[in-house]
Amino acid sequence: MRVKQDEEQILQNLVQFYIYEFTVFQDIKLEVNGSFAPFDLKPYWAEADLHAFFIMYDGELAGFAMVESGDPNVILEFFIMRKFYRRGIGKIAAIKLFDQFPGKWSITQVEKNEPARNFWRKVIGDYTGGNYIEKYDEYKRSIQEFDSLLIVKN
Repeated sequence: MRVKQDEEQILQNLVQFYIYEFTVFQDIKLEVNGSFAPFDLKPYWAEADLHAFFIMYDGELAGFAMVESGDPNVILEFFIMRKFYRRGIGKIAAIKLFDQFPGKWSITQVEKNEPARNFWRKVIGDYTGGNYIEKYDEYKRSIQEFDSLLIVKN
């Protein structure tokens, strides 16, 4: 479900959980007010190639995804709340994004985020039938690349 501009604060609230979980992999400090610095979401309401989505499960907010459409499409941020892990929600959401934005994709994970790397390898591997490339950049981030237009669906 696409995030509307008047739902920005809801997304910012979810972003706090996302950043909190990400502190395991990166040194992110709290602001003096006890929260993490909010994301700058203004571009998502102004730029046609930026898209924010709520991920829902049984009528409840389960997470969010942020995508930059283009060549390639990029998952900028992707978050599923821990209580919804292992239910296939992330995989379903990712596949919907791949289908919604057909073409080339590039998905990156930070070096220390092995759970994310495993998730994306599994989802992309299943989606593409293993027809993807994985490489590493100069920061040792994993990057999976594939073209959804080359996927043969049964």
